[in-house]
Amino acid sequence: MRAASLGIRTRLVRVVVADEGMSTAEYAIGTIAAAAFGAVLYGVVTGDSIVNALTKIIDKALNTAV
Repeated sequence: MRAASLGIRTRLVRVVVADEGMSTAEYAIGTIAAAAFGAVLYGVVTGDSIVNALTKIIDKALNTAV
């Protein structure tokens, strides 16, 4: 009887501790988060204020007297 309960405990511990398949879910969540961040970054960078600011910086850099 004691050996049977020890076997059940061992199986339960293996089930609880096992993390097989977790890396696939983590990669999927990471990929979705990266895509969402890229979409937000694209929206910010292509906004009028950022484009105007970058244009001013480039114009100022090109029009400096050396």
